[in-house]
Amino acid sequence: MSENIEIPIREKNIVLIGFMGVGKTTIGKLVAQKLYRDFIDVDEEIEKIYKIPITQIFKELGEKEFRKFEKEFIVNTCSQTKLKVISLGGGAFLHEEVRNVCLSRCIVIYLDLSWESWKERLPLIIDSRPVLQNKTLEEIEEIFFKRREAYALHNSKICTNDLPPETVADSIVESIKMAWDLYQPHRE
Repeated sequence: MSENIEIPIREKNIVLIGFMGVGKTTIGKLVAQKLYRDFIDVDEEIEKIYKIPITQIFKELGEKEFRKFEKEFIVNTCSQTKLKVISLGGGAFLHEEVRNVCLSRCIVIYLDLSWESWKERLPLIIDSRPVLQNKTLEEIEEIFFKRREAYALHNSKICTNDLPPETVADSIVESIKMAWDLYQPHRE
C-alpha cells in the first residue's frame, strides 16, 4: 500500500510518532484542539475495542496478536479518515505497512526526545508499557535507539526536551499552517 494518494494537504491526517512516553497523546490532544480536529489515540481505541488495558492484551493475546490488530486499525484509520490528529503507539511505526500508509496519506511528525531526558520519565510510565516490563535499563536503551531508525522516516521532527506540551503543540500547529500555505494556499 505504498501508492501515493493525492489528498489535499489541508485534509491530511496528522500522525504523531515517537518513543513511548514522549508525550504523543498529551501533545496530540492540544494540536487537535488548536486545529479544530478530532483526536485519535490508537492505544486508547484498541483498549476500547478489547475492553481491557494494553498491558492485559499483551498478557492474554501476546505482542504479536496486538501488533497485528494495531497495524490493521492504523491502516484502516489512515486510509478511511481525514482531518484527524492521530497518536501512534511507540512500536506501531516499526511495521512497514503502517509507515507506508502514514507517509503516503498523512503528515507524519516525529516527537523526538533525548535518551537522558526520556530516562527521567521511566518511573512514570514503566507500569503501563508492557514492552518495557522485565527489561534492564540497557535493554530499554537498545529498544530506544533501535526504534529511532524507523522514526527517522517522517515529514517533520520536533525535539521535545525540556519543552512544555503547549509549546510543542504550538510549534507543530505553526509548522503545519506554514506547510498548508506553502503547498496549498487559499485562493482569494
